[in-house]
Amino acid sequence: MLKISPDELKLVAQYIHDISGIYLDQSKSYLFETRLSSIVSEYDFKSFKELYQKAKTESDKIIERKIIDAISTNETLFYRDKGPFELLQHKLLPELIDARTPGSPALKTNIKIWSAASSTGQELYSIAITLKELLPDFSRYTIKLLGTDISDGAVAQASRGKYNKFEMERGLPGDKLQRYFTMFGDSWTIKDEIRAMVQFRKLNLMLPFADLGKFDIIFCRNVAIYFTLPDRQKLFNKIADSLADDGYLIIGSTESLTGICPLFVPKRYLRSIFYQKK
Repeated sequence: MLKISPDELKLVAQYIHDISGIYLDQSKSYLFETRLSSIVSEYDFKSFKELYQKAKTESDKIIERKIIDAISTNETLFYRDKGPFELLQHKLLPELIDARTPGSPALKTNIKIWSAASSTGQELYSIAITLKELLPDFSRYTIKLLGTDISDGAVAQASRGKYNKFEMERGLPGDKLQRYFTMFGDSWTIKDEIRAMVQFRKLNLMLPFADLGKFDIIFCRNVAIYFTLPDRQKLFNKIADSLADDGYLIIGSTESLTGICPLFVPKRYLRSIFYQKK
């Protein structure tokens, strides 16, 4: 495997930060070598500097997208950590429905939820299934479920809703597997009734995203841990602008907004922490 020099490490690390916001320190040389080696081999580059130079100068950004796909963690599973989905089912959605239900029965209740680092889609599909099981009459609701991720590969898989046996066994209860997925060969595909509820698109969280509109609930879990403190502060300030005044923000179980974004206050329900704007 081609080794990366200290100077190359600085170049590539800065480049990755510039295009994705992901910060990898100088101790991560092994990660650069293992994750980027396939791209180096594919293009027969003789050094990581050559990879960097080609990625910087190419007009079609193909190598840039391959680098982002390779360096993104994309670690996810269905109903990850369970607590946020219990929170969603038993507290946030009931409160939200009470607040959003219009006085006239002729009007629909609007619900907008954003999975801001949706990876290969398991989180947003878990949210969709939760909604499907909680709301008996979908005709009374207008639901928008959006998943975004910086990785083209992750967004493509999420849109297909197709998963292998290993991915299906990680967190998904057996009854939901049989009810909401169809088996094709050695993989499973989400049924159309759930896939129709969601939309996925590519998004770099370091760039402006005000055009997405306002959301009632935002999941932004386990992505900001890869950002520098200034980038985290910028991200959650932007998220505050994208969250309804009475909306809810859910972050990773090991994350905290203390000292990062004073616009939010933490609140607890059972074993879970969520955030609302002051």
